[in-house]
Amino acid sequence: MTDPQVGMLMLGLFIFIIMLGFPIAFTLVAMGVGFGFYAYYIPTETILQNRIFSLLVQKTFEVMSNDVLIAVPLFLFMGYIVERSNILDRLFRALQIAAKNIPGSLAVATMVTCAMFATATGIVGAVVTLMGLLALPPMLRAGYDTKLAAGVVCAGGCLGILLPPSILLIVYAATAGVSAVKLYAAAFFPGFLLAGSYVLYIIARAVWNPALCPKLPKEETDVPFIQVLHALATSFLPLALLIVCVLGAILFGLATPSEAAAIGALGGIVLAAVYGALNFTMLRDSVYLTARATAMVCYLFVGSWTFSSVFAYLGGQGVVEQFFIGLDLSSVQFLLLTQIIIFLLGWPLEWTEIIIIFVPIFLPLLDNFGVDPIFFGILVALNTQTAFNTPPVAMAAFYLKGVAPPEVKLTDIFAGALPFVFMVFFVMFLVYLFPGIALWLPDYLYTPR
Repeated sequence: MTDPQVGMLMLGLFIFIIMLGFPIAFTLVAMGVGFGFYAYYIPTETILQNRIFSLLVQKTFEVMSNDVLIAVPLFLFMGYIVERSNILDRLFRALQIAAKNIPGSLAVATMVTCAMFATATGIVGAVVTLMGLLALPPMLRAGYDTKLAAGVVCAGGCLGILLPPSILLIVYAATAGVSAVKLYAAAFFPGFLLAGSYVLYIIARAVWNPALCPKLPKEETDVPFIQVLHALATSFLPLALLIVCVLGAILFGLATPSEAAAIGALGGIVLAAVYGALNFTMLRDSVYLTARATAMVCYLFVGSWTFSSVFAYLGGQGVVEQFFIGLDLSSVQFLLLTQIIIFLLGWPLEWTEIIIIFVPIFLPLLDNFGVDPIFFGILVALNTQTAFNTPPVAMAAFYLKGVAPPEVKLTDIFAGALPFVFMVFFVMFLVYLFPGIALWLPDYLYTPR
C-alpha cells in the first residue's frame, strides 16, 4: 500500500470511528500519532525518537500561542455572563410592546430578540433554550401556529453562528490564516440580510394567513408610549450599546478582536451588576463553562493540526486536490460541491469539527478555483446554520424540544424549522449571485486607497 493510499485509509477510518461515537478530539490525536508513527518511522531510531511526538508538541504550542484564539474564551465568557444577566426577559417584553402594530408581532419580537441575544452570546444552545422558555409559551398561549412558533425560535437561535462576534468566524480565521476583522466585516451584511429575511418571511406569513399569528389582546399591548421608551431604554439600549462598542472597535480598527472581546467581557460584567445578577455563583459557572468550551476547541485544534500534518505528509491532501482538479469544475461548481459536502457533514458533526477538520481539506484548493477564502468562510458560516435545523440531527430542534411544552411534537419543530432552512439557501444563492454582499464592506474598509 502506497503512502497516499494509507493517507486515504486514515481519513476513511477517522470518519468511521467518529460515526461510532468516539470523542472526536482524542480520536484525532490518537490517529495522528498512530499513523504519524508509521509515516515518520526510521528503523534506526527508538520509539520515543520518532518525529511524531515532536510534531504533537509543536502543534500544541502553536495552538496555545495563537493570538487569534485568545478571543474565543473572552467572547464565550461575555456570552455566558450576558446569558445570566437577567436582560433577556426585559428585552423580549420591550420588543413585544414596541412591535405591537406589526403583523405577527410576537414572532417578530422573538426573532429580533434572538438576533440581538445571539449576537451577544453566539451560543446556539443557550439562545434556543432560553428563548424556548421565554418566548415559545407566550406565542402558543396567543394562538400562534405551533410549527411557525417553533421554527422562529430554532432559526433565530442559530443566527449567532454568522452574526459577529461569531466564535465560528474566529475559529475559521485561525484555521484558514485569514483576518478575523475582515471576516467580521464580510459577515455583517449577509448576517443582517438573513435576519431581515426571517422577519419578512414571518410578516408575510402573518399577512397571508392571519390565523397563524393572531393579534394580541388590547390589554396586553395598550401601553403608554413613554413606558415603551422606558422599556427599550432599560433593556434594548444597554445590550445594543455593548454590541456596537465591541463590533465598532473591531471593524474600525480601534481594537483587535481579542481586545474587543475583553471589552465585551467587562461590559457583560457591568451589565450583570446593573441588573443585580452579578454574584459569585454566576461568575463561577460562567468561568467553568468558558474553560470547558475553550478546552474543547483547543484540543480539537491540536488533534486536527496533527492529523492534517500527517495526512498531508502521507500524500492524502494531494489525492484530494487531484480528484477535484480532475473533475474539471468551474469555480461555481466547486463551491456548490463543497457546500453540499459541508451540508451533509452537518448532520453527524458539530460546526467545530467541520471547521477544524474538514474545511482545511478544501482550503488549499481555493487558489486553484479562484475563490476568496473570506468569501468561502461566509458561505460555510451560512451553510453550517442549516445543520442545526435539518433532520435527522437538527440540534436546535432537540434543544427546543427539551424545554417546550409536552404538546409540542418534535415533528412540528422539524416542520417549522425547514422553511427557515430554505431561507438560508436563498440568502446563500444571493451571496453566490452578488459576492459584493459579503466582500464589499471589507474591501471598502481595509483596501488601501
